[in-house]
Amino acid sequence: MTPDFAERRLAFRDAHIRAAWEAVGRDELILGGAFGKTSEGAMLLFRGDARVAERFARADPYVQQGLVQHWFVRRWNTVVGADTANPLRPADA
Repeated sequence: MTPDFAERRLAFRDAHIRAAWEAVGRDELILGGAFGKTSEGAMLLFRGDARVAERFARADPYVQQGLVQHWFVRRWNTVVGADTANPLRPADA
């Protein structure tokens, strides 16, 4: 994020939050938010194909306006939890 992210984001925050809630409504985004201090970055957890997350990031107002200068998508192979993609259970279950 740019050093002046906290000041500049206000102009784009509503559009960013709206896009995130729309992604939740489409059952694509599970969780999203900033780390400790906003300047430390953020993480968004998407369901499904990595292209969904990439499409969201490219269209995000913070990215388009240059406030977020670097982002990446990582695949997470989940094995435990209600929404896991690849459930594993102990042998004695």
